[in-house]
Parts: sequence; C-alpha cells; structure tokens
Amino acid sequence: MPRPIKYRRVCRMPQCTEFIPVENSKPVAVVLTVDEYETIRLIDREGRSQEDCAMQMQVGRSTVQRIYNSARKKLADALVGGMTIRIEGGDYRLCDSNEGDCSHSSCHRRINSKTGGIIMKIAATFENNKIFQHFGRTQQFKVYTVEDKKISWVEIVDTNGTGHGALAGFLKEMGVNVLICGGMGMGARNALAAAGIEICGGVTGDADMAVVQYLQGTLDYSASANCDHHDHHHGDGHNCGNHGCGDHGCHK
Repeated sequence: MPRPIKYRRVCRMPQCTEFIPVENSKPVAVVLTVDEYETIRLIDREGRSQEDCAMQMQVGRSTVQRIYNSARKKLADALVGGMTIRIEGGDYRLCDSNEGDCSHSSCHRRINSKTGGIIMKIAATFENNKIFQHFGRTQQFKVYTVEDKKISWVEIVDTNGTGHGALAGFLKEMGVNVLICGGMGMGARNALAAAGIEICGGVTGDADMAVVQYLQGTLDYSASANCDHHDHHHGDGHNCGNHGCGDHGCHK
C-alpha cells in the first residue's frame, strides 16, 4: 500500500498567485506549489532556519530541504528564462483552529484575529463545475478558503482514489469545516460528524454559486444528505441505483 500523504502545514496563503514578466514571450509557466512557497516565505523572507521551518510545517527537516531546493530551482528557472511564475496546488493544509493557538506571528489566524475575522474552509464535491452527486465516488473537491464571509482562495484537489471510508479524514486533514454535496450513506455521515465537518447535502447545480448561497444563508440543503433528499433532482432519468449508491450505504 502507498504511504499516506503527509500534508505540510501552511500558516499563510500567498497574496498573489501569478507573476508575469513584462516581456512575456514564453507561454510556459513555472508552477510553485503552496508548500514550496511556504518554505521560501519562512526561510528566505523571515530568515528562519530549515529546522525551524520543518517544525512550523510539521514535517521532517529532510522534507523541508527537498521542498526548499525544488522551490529555489523553479524560481531560478523562471527568472533566468523569463517565464511566468504561478503558485498553486501541493500537499499542504492551512493552519486551522483544531490545532489550538498557533505560535507563528504571521499566521493567517493571528493576523485575522486582530480584526475579529472568522476563517473557514468549505469543500464541495466537484465535477465539471457542478456539485458531484455521490460523495463516496467523488474524484475531486473544490475547496474554498473564506475570511470574513468572503472567498479568499480557491483550489481543486484530487482525491487520488481515496475511498469513501477515508474521505472524511482526507477533508479533516485539509482543515475543512463545511462540506457541500449531493448524497451519501450513513457511514460517511457518521465519519464526517466525528471529524466535526458540517454537512450540506442534497445540493445540485453550480459549485461556486452553492458556496456563495451558503455564505449568504440562502442555500437550500439537508443536513442528513441521504440519497432520498436528492432523488427529485435527477431530471435526466437516472437514479441512485444506476450510480451504485447501494455500494456505499445510500438508501432509497
């Protein structure tokens, strides 16, 4: 079995995610992952040691050294080659309230607390810009970081074949507070509840709009997220049985 992914803790997301040269003759972009960006921020910007950086990101020093070297190489390639730098993706999780108070002075939670802001993460089961209707079979989540009820960061995360039994842990590791989805079985509901993740089930349509409606308090959803609650949305003639809901505990 493959080793479980060790997510690197990131205390602050980049304020700008793309840097384009004035003379941008090369369409190819160098992609810096968020965890690579974090090592640059901690080591080069804040002057921290690799050991301190490893402790802050909750990974081994050798892992930080590898991430940092990769980040420096990408930055050098972009600067010398005159290429666009884009920051996205990576195996990371945003520092969240489940860890108690963070000692890092520039952590987004400490900075935001000065203004009384509230930070949360909302995940939506995702396929073709819409809410994917079967939690246990979702291949992607669209994850929204929200500050003061405003979306500050959006990313699409692959589940990498993670089964429905482990998806709750997958979302918890990412610091997700709310899940917007179609339907799911009892086992998944119990796992999400144990992880402290709020369920907004029976939702269809555009994922971005669903998140906006949730933040506005106008989203129509069911906290139980049974397949029962979204059967009436299947206007194209399919039903839960055709998608194998019974395979993961949904009932009709």
